[in-house]
Parts: sequence; C-alpha cells; structure tokens
Amino acid sequence: MPPAARRRRAEGKKNPYPSFLHPHTELLFFTGTQTNTALTDCHNLNFRNRFIELGPEFYQAKTPDPVTDPYLVDFSPSAAQLIDLAPEEGGSKDFLDRFGGNCPLEGAQPLAMAYSGHQFGSYNPRLGDGRGLLLGEIQNKKQEMWDIHLKGAGPTRFARGFDGRATLQSSIREHLASEALNGLGIPTTRSLAVIGIRELIYREKPALAAILVRIADTHIRFGSFEFFHYTGQGENVKRLLEFCIQNYYPDIVQESDRYQIFFRRTMQRTAKLIAKWQSVGFIHGVMNTDNMTITGTTFDYGPYGFMDRFVPHHTPNHSDTHGRYAYSQQSEIGFWNLNKLAEPLVSLVGPENLEEEIRQYQPLFNRFHREEMGKKLGLAILDSEFTQLVQRMFQLLQDHRLDYTNFFRFLADYPGIPHPANNNNGGDELRSWLNNYLELARREGLSHEERKLQMDSVNPKYILRNHLIQSALDKALKESDFSEIQRLRILLENPFQERPEVFEKYGIDSEYYAQNTPETFLGQQTSCSA
Repeated sequence: MPPAARRRRAEGKKNPYPSFLHPHTELLFFTGTQTNTALTDCHNLNFRNRFIELGPEFYQAKTPDPVTDPYLVDFSPSAAQLIDLAPEEGGSKDFLDRFGGNCPLEGAQPLAMAYSGHQFGSYNPRLGDGRGLLLGEIQNKKQEMWDIHLKGAGPTRFARGFDGRATLQSSIREHLASEALNGLGIPTTRSLAVIGIRELIYREKPALAAILVRIADTHIRFGSFEFFHYTGQGENVKRLLEFCIQNYYPDIVQESDRYQIFFRRTMQRTAKLIAKWQSVGFIHGVMNTDNMTITGTTFDYGPYGFMDRFVPHHTPNHSDTHGRYAYSQQSEIGFWNLNKLAEPLVSLVGPENLEEEIRQYQPLFNRFHREEMGKKLGLAILDSEFTQLVQRMFQLLQDHRLDYTNFFRFLADYPGIPHPANNNNGGDELRSWLNNYLELARREGLSHEERKLQMDSVNPKYILRNHLIQSALDKALKESDFSEIQRLRILLENPFQERPEVFEKYGIDSEYYAQNTPETFLGQQTSCSA
C-alpha cells in the first residue's frame, strides 16, 4: 500500500479526490551533501532573457496558463544546484505556484520560440513551441547561464489546435531519461521537476496532465535556422547565427570565418553526442531536426529506449515503421540533420566550405565512437586489432542475443566468472573472442583489478530499462505513488556504483534493478505522447 494510502487509513479519512487525483506520496530527497546555505529560494533567482532581444519575429510573448491545485510528482536536487536553488524549495507551495504557472517569477519573460524542422525526412513548417514556454535564463554563481523552460504550460499560437498540455506519463518519462543520461555523463537537458495538474486531457484516451520544468544550456534547434531559411528571412538567419556565436561560442566572436567555425563546432558536438549514445545503447527515437540543438545536447525525449538484448535495427518508436531512427541509423541521421542545418548557412559560409566541413563528420564520429568503445573495453591501444575485436564483439552480441549493458559489467570481471553464452549455442565462438580480448588486455600492462576499476567507472550497472519505467508509471498513474520515480532518479544519479547506505535508506534492491530486462518487455515500443 502506498504511504499516502496508509496515512489516510490511519487517519480514518476518505480520499477527497477521485482515485486518479489523490495526493502524492512524501518526497524523497537525496543530494549526497549537506544543504548549502548559499543557495536561494524561488523569489531570488537571477532571471534574464537574452533571446527576447532578437525581436518578435523569433517568438510569441505569453504567460503560462494557470493550473488547478498543482502538486509535486518529483524534484531533482542535483538539477536545482545548476541554478543555485535550495533543494527544500521543491516541496513548497511557492515553488509549485511559480513554476506551475499560477504566480509570476520575478525577472522571467516567458515566450514561445518559433522554429520548424524536418520530421521523419519531410519538412514541416508549422512547428514552434506549441505547449512550451521559455521563462528566461538564470545566471548562477559560477556565471553559467541556464534556460528555464516549462513543457505543458498551455497553448500558444504555435499549438496547431492542441491543448498545450503535457501528459503526466510523458513528463515522467522525460524527467527520468534526462536525469539518467546526466548520470551517465552524456550531455542532456535536465529536469528540475514534474508538477502534476488536477485536470484531464485527451490523447488516444483521457490522461492526467503535468508540467515538466526543464533546464538546458539552450533551446535553439537546427529547426530554428530552418524556419527563417524556408520563409525567406535570410537576415534573421544571420541574426540568429550571430546570437548563437556570441552566447554559446564566444571564443570565436572575433574570427573572420566564425560562421564556418560555428558549423564545425556544432558538428563536432553532435558527432560526439551520438557516439556517446551508441556506446551506452541509448536510442533517441525521434531525431527530427527540431530535436537537435546547436550545442550537441540530448533534447526532447519522446519514445526513447535503452538497448536490452543487442538488436542493431531496433527502434523504440512504434510510429517509425521504416526504422529511420533505429539504433544502427543514429550516426547517419546525425549526418543528414547536419546537412539540413548547413542549408540555411550556404549564403553565409559558402557551399565549398560547408562541403569541406561536412566531409569530416564520419571520420569524427568514427574516432569518437572508437574512443568510447576503448573506454568500455578497458583498452587504450586502438589499432586495427582493436577494431577487429570490436566488430566481432558486436556480431557476437547480436548472434547470441546478449544483454548489451550487462555484457560489459561481466567483461570487467572476466575471467573471474564464466562467460554468459550457452555452450550449446555458439559458446566456443564467444570463448574464442574472450581469449582474444584477454590477449589485447594483457598488452595494456594493467592488472585485472586495475582494468576492472576502469571499466566499472564507465560501464553502468543500472540503466533505465523498460520494465523499470513501466513499474514507476503504473504506481504513479494507478496509485498516485511516486516513490518509484524518486527511487529510480536516485539510483541513476550514479549508475556505475552500488551505494549500500543510500540503497538501504530508499529501499533499493541493487540486484533487482541490475537484472536483464524480462522477456515480455524486450523490444518494447512507445508513442511520442506516451
């Protein structure tokens, strides 16, 4: 029985709300450190908005729509640290009212950004922030600037007839994925909080509504440039480009070829990001150009997934019937999307210069991916023998349907434990590969203990598996029990290590969360609204 239900029974009170709206369970906070007295409250956040200076062609100014009796689903203290917000603020009514849209935030200038983009290979001119609002930026004590964005804040002029809300289910999924990828050391937007709304919205069926409070280094997308390019606003393409260089690549402001360098930097960051995705088995699911940022940050989580058994052509998006955004296609799609970003820049950079830059994408990606796989295998000599080893490894993972994540944790212990393949199902082939791997490991000069330490620091024991997400969603949607969401967030803050004292405190069964995905959840697909 959820804690909230136990409290109601003990108090002898009836639930004052329908079953789908009853109060949430108590909030679990874990920061790993004592509260920093230098942190601030909601009233004293240092807001500004540089984007608004671009002018009304770039956005619609709009305040969030008020919401009914907002309640906290989950709050990330580690994300709060980015904006110097005290963790205890997350459970306050003031936080819920201000970030839920019922009260203004001092200094915030909310706006819906204009953009378009290519979706599944086809250009869609009618996009923009239909349900999102950029409140502004907060400058922290380190002088870092962070966008604060509400997803589900009500309809804007870009809403295309939709209600402008986000579902509780999709908000929870993005919240968990954001914090999970951050724990893995992958550039990502962060999720400060999920705020529940006591109203129903309609998708394929009635659904609970929510607001996701998102933190990002920027919300400027490839599609932001496409919008002005395809509407014949070349001057605004240039203005946006200068804005991006000044605020996100300030070290190149004085360079005569800064536009070309901007594209190069964006390409480098994109290639490195996708290489990191590939290394941990993360599949974004919707790599449209409006979901790609100019700083190489994982952005707009929808039907994402982590690889279970290694299936290269898997896509977690049930709408992606042709596998455009499958795991094996992500690098190629990154290249395709960068070509679409290049098109608005042709007149400013020159076609020859852009062609010169884009030719470097595949070698860049290959290098980044090779380096990531070297770390995962505990190997530093990345020669032709290493390349052959990796190629054979991926084939074996596929042939023997091995769990991608747990294979590398097993490998760190090998030869201390037996290999995971069935001896009657290609075991000899895998054993041969393992012997070859140990030969390459020995030439590195590391002891088994040193190699294991290195590998365990980059190969997660815990990932956001389908059945874990579903368990959290079932409890949240059916029982209004948010403890499993909080438990997953805490677990995935550091997915590489067991933390017995933390696990005991929050009731985390380390072996349960590390086990292979059950058969019934393998290959699971979801929709963009899920």
